[in-house]
Amino acid sequence: MIKVSILYPYRDDVRFDIDYYRDKHMPLAAKHFGGALKGWSIDKGTSAGEPGSQPGFVAAGHFLFDSFDAFRAVFEPVAGELVEDIPNYTNSEPQILISEVVTSV
Repeated sequence: MIKVSILYPYRDDVRFDIDYYRDKHMPLAAKHFGGALKGWSIDKGTSAGEPGSQPGFVAAGHFLFDSFDAFRAVFEPVAGELVEDIPNYTNSEPQILISEVVTSV
């Protein structure tokens, strides 16, 4: 299983509409990904470890797929639409991490 994580770096002037991301963007992606998508989640950054510190990332979205090929097959046809939606919820420049899920409990 692979996890596709979209990480949104924090900066002083960052804008991130977590409600839009949760209620519109992620469900839109999930709808397009259909049965290839095995699950999804959202993390909201709260700190970098020390109380009151700014997080390294303001948010992260995660998608689970059986394989990279399964992800690519459903993402490529809708990539433009999903990328065009980014300004509706953030001015952060997303970073992508694709990882192999080694353990999940």
